[in-house]
Amino acid sequence: MGRSTTAGIQAEIAKGVFRPHTALTNMALAYYQNASNYFAKAIFPTCPVSLSSDNYYIFSREDLLRDNWQRKPAYGKVSPTVVGEATETYVCHVDQMIMGIDQIRQTDLTRRQGPSVIQPKQQRTRTIAEQANIHQDRLFAEKYFKAGAWKNEKEGVDSTAPSTGQFIKFSNDNSDPIAFVDNEKTEMNQISGRTPNRMALGINVFNSLKVHPAVLERVKYGGSTANPASVTENVLAQLFEVEKVAVMKSIMNKADMGADEDMQYIGDPNAFLLAYATNTPSIDEPSAGYIFTWDMLGNGQMLPILNYLGENGTHTEYIEGLMATDMKKTSDDLARFYKAAV
Repeated sequence: MGRSTTAGIQAEIAKGVFRPHTALTNMALAYYQNASNYFAKAIFPTCPVSLSSDNYYIFSREDLLRDNWQRKPAYGKVSPTVVGEATETYVCHVDQMIMGIDQIRQTDLTRRQGPSVIQPKQQRTRTIAEQANIHQDRLFAEKYFKAGAWKNEKEGVDSTAPSTGQFIKFSNDNSDPIAFVDNEKTEMNQISGRTPNRMALGINVFNSLKVHPAVLERVKYGGSTANPASVTENVLAQLFEVEKVAVMKSIMNKADMGADEDMQYIGDPNAFLLAYATNTPSIDEPSAGYIFTWDMLGNGQMLPILNYLGENGTHTEYIEGLMATDMKKTSDDLARFYKAAV
């Protein structure tokens, strides 16, 4: 007698040896992305704020970078130097995501002695956190990583004689990405007094740079037969002399619920951004952009996740996530966007 007969199956169920319709205990399929794929918080710093909206100061770049020292006249004094200032406003709007748990179904799963992986609160909490990363990357791409987002923008062309506002595409072996970026950094430094220290690369731009002759020529002697030279984000950061290179690898399904899937990279895969940003918010340092983040519940949590019961008779409970951010461009002079780079 065994599982090949009805009586055998019933006996194993009674002993607890065999449990029908139970999910596997050692695996489950969940398409969570690698945390390193997300890019929003890797480029511009997060600035926690205590109010949902308020003003911040902008001091005149022209006044700060002028030589305002004057020769003191005998028995007199020079005129006071005035540094102009203005204010801008951030506004953090609250976004929300809610997921439900069917308590009746959960009772059935519990009585089947289902695997520990079926922990609905933990699973939904992780899903909300994952979705928060996708949401922030989408907001970042819509605000900072698109044509028209910045005052200074250039477009890649196949021609080896680009005109004003153009550059040779990095997918063209006749281009020199390192020399081009060096020149752009020099121009930005001349205007602002800050040298760009961040690069955000679309995935196709990153892939092209990894095989570009000008890049490979500079790294090929750093390898050996056992450990051949490879072009990584860190290697590119050293070649371009920036603190950080972030590759925009995160994806999202851009189709509406019920429609056929439309999986795409969140950031434009053929573009890149060059910018100066601080590692932490500072009143003494400018930054091309900030991610203003408000703890809307007043408890210091920037992504609070709460659990509450549904209405009587529904036998449900809910997991809720909240976030309130404002992706704010704070200096047009400290960033440049390059579209159609490949």
